[in-house]
Amino acid sequence: MKRYFSRYHLAKLICLLMVAGILYLSRGLTAFAVEDNRPDSVTESVVTDTPYRDSNLTGTESERTNVDPPGASESAEDLAELNIANTVTVTYNNGNGSVNGALRILMILTLIAIAPSLLVMLTSFTRIIIVLHFTRQALNTQSAPPNTVLIGIALFLTFYVMQPTLAAVYTDAIVPFEAGELTQEEALTAAAAPVRQFMYGQTQKSDVNFFMDLSRTEWSGELDDIPISVLVPAFIINELRQAFIIGFLIYIPFIVIDMVVASTLMSMGMMMLPPTTISMPFKILLFVLADGWYLVIKGVVESFYY
Repeated sequence: MKRYFSRYHLAKLICLLMVAGILYLSRGLTAFAVEDNRPDSVTESVVTDTPYRDSNLTGTESERTNVDPPGASESAEDLAELNIANTVTVTYNNGNGSVNGALRILMILTLIAIAPSLLVMLTSFTRIIIVLHFTRQALNTQSAPPNTVLIGIALFLTFYVMQPTLAAVYTDAIVPFEAGELTQEEALTAAAAPVRQFMYGQTQKSDVNFFMDLSRTEWSGELDDIPISVLVPAFIINELRQAFIIGFLIYIPFIVIDMVVASTLMSMGMMMLPPTTISMPFKILLFVLADGWYLVIKGVVESFYY
């Protein structure tokens, strides 16, 4: 017990000594923030370690990152010579309006950040993943296939369905932009055209009219007159509609199996046995014999072409 208390008091004494040392060392550090009353010759003086008592900057001159006062530079060369720790510059390539490499990387990183939203909202991913989820729920297999497998299947099917659109974007926008034939604005317009064409082909005119009426905008019936703020929500509504219709059709044969199993158990007096426990093997058997995954994937992919 005495040994325990001696170690405790020793640790406490060491902590107190460390705190006292920190306070002693920080006693001489003082910051000054007063008006700048220095003469012009001060800015040209030799760098010293003495703090400026009459400056609006704190710290010594050798510790500061800006030697000249703000607004003293008169040209781009003067700005380049400043002793600034971190700088960010945005330049144009020979003044022809094309974006330089650093800014292009920044734009690509920004697109990567919003890529999940674009993938879900502007492609066939929404319909495919909902149909696959309904299929798993109808089979009543809980987590088989797992979410990772369903998302992977949906991604590859989305790439398959969107491949003509992506090829058109690459041919009409990316290749001419890299060759310098298109400006940035023209490249974005050319890249959006195939995507807009795909979404318009999967959108009902009633949905477009609904959002056009909400925005109080006249529509001539042409794709070019539909703003992207109207086309995207109209496309999403149709994707949800088609996905739930396909999901309902998938549920019908499995509901029949549930009803048959439930009525059979009731007639046998086995009311305490859950019907889903007996019906699930029959659902899986029916799904395998009918080659269900082929039919489901074929139906959801063909829904984008007809």
